[in-house]
Amino acid sequence: MLLGIGSAEETVYRTILENPSYGVTELGLELGWPVHRIRATLDELAKLSLLRPSWEEPDVLRLVRPEVGLAALLAREEAALLAKQQEIERSRTAVAQMIAAYGDHHPARPGDGSESLVGIDTIRNRIEELVSECREELLGFEPKSAQTPENIAASRPLDESLLDRGVAIRIIYPDSVRNDQATTGYATWLTGNGGQVRTTPGLPLRMLVFDRRAALLPTDPADSGAGAVLLRGAGVVAALIALFEQTWGAASPLGEERRRDEKGLSGQEREVLRLLSTGLTDEAVARRLDVSVRTLRRVTAELMERLDARSRFQAGYLAAARGWLPSCL
Repeated sequence: MLLGIGSAEETVYRTILENPSYGVTELGLELGWPVHRIRATLDELAKLSLLRPSWEEPDVLRLVRPEVGLAALLAREEAALLAKQQEIERSRTAVAQMIAAYGDHHPARPGDGSESLVGIDTIRNRIEELVSECREELLGFEPKSAQTPENIAASRPLDESLLDRGVAIRIIYPDSVRNDQATTGYATWLTGNGGQVRTTPGLPLRMLVFDRRAALLPTDPADSGAGAVLLRGAGVVAALIALFEQTWGAASPLGEERRRDEKGLSGQEREVLRLLSTGLTDEAVARRLDVSVRTLRRVTAELMERLDARSRFQAGYLAAARGWLPSCL
């Protein structure tokens, strides 16, 4: 459906554009439709403001100039699209906030399935204990492409102990990890020793899932060192695993050339389009993808040129119209 115009209305409208002098009879003969169907379709086009009553002959509908009528429909569709995208983005943010709030307001109590951790030392000590108990699988999101030397030094012996015990490790980094030599080196070491690493344009938060039974999340996704919550509830852990598996399936193995879809878009380009279409600022999008603002603006400029868009808002609409954005948007 183009701009909210049904297939019948679009067929009649295109016929009128090509034959402005046609009336009901001529349209019926051209399309092979009965008169009542032509009249009903013309009424719908009038409701869409693509036809209007003639000033001289009120019973006759005249064509509204396409640049006027279609522009109005385009503006309406753009507004609806933006509202839907903003609603989805608010939902994503709300989910992250609720997970964080759960950890903040539910301190550890026997049997409640959660454990609140405050401070880097406490968090790292708990991770060491969880690693020592892990027997089958470790899943992880690492949203920062540039890991600090301290984080790498703390992670290596833990990962070594897991791999030595035959524990499967699957970790997802942002695509921008390729720009950080130290972190890429560590990820390469991990894959060389039996772990699996993939990359994706952006990740929502840091996460570790141990043996599909316990999930460790930051209470503040923007500051993973501020505090963490350990969740053991079957439902929430299952949901987080589903999120991981969905992300893993769409991610690219470390070292593999960045794949492009059938529309010629890389994963990073698709994510830039999605985030910009929600109305986020350049700075906010760059943080989500863990890239510099300069890099984000370069990618955006290239996409706008490919879309032949004069504004970012228009780029969002054209991307959606061409199927460059998820259909749920």
